[in-house]
Amino acid sequence: MTTNNPSAAGSDTLAFREAVRGLVRGDFSRLEPLFDAQVSGGNRSEIIEWFEKGYFAEEPKALAEALTCACFLGRTGVAEFLLNQGVDPSAGDGTGLNGFHWAANRGQLDAVKLLIERKAPLETKSMYGGTVLGTAVWSAINEPRADHELIIEALIAAGARLDAAGFPSGNDQIDEILRRHGAK
Repeated sequence: MTTNNPSAAGSDTLAFREAVRGLVRGDFSRLEPLFDAQVSGGNRSEIIEWFEKGYFAEEPKALAEALTCACFLGRTGVAEFLLNQGVDPSAGDGTGLNGFHWAANRGQLDAVKLLIERKAPLETKSMYGGTVLGTAVWSAINEPRADHELIIEALIAAGARLDAAGFPSGNDQIDEILRRHGAK
């Protein structure tokens, strides 16, 4: 929301500073409202408005984490906007996982498809040593969400290496998908 009121502008700057701290800490769930279109005062998220105001110019790490947070939350409109502004699709790994890992982990199929389309590296490893496919397989077994199987299929179709999937996984459905694509 743009304003000419100096008090409101100061409040906006304070909110941005708090958001930067949250982004750097990986406090993504708490920051979710900043990634949604505003209910009043416009149809753009606070993150996009702050970017357009230049607030992120001196905060490249927070900007990269904003992309990761958008992927974590499945806010593909914000993620696409940030990618269009030149944010590196593999940056933002302050939590140990980048946006691609988080999208796969959280079952965010549209975010995964967006990152595949933008040629985000498939074989980047998280702090746990897992690739995006490995993260998707682990999550499908341990923290299942509706689109995990579709995410695994999309990652394999995009060229993700099957040897990173941890086959056999111990899950019959996941192993069948991997087997269909040549896992041995």
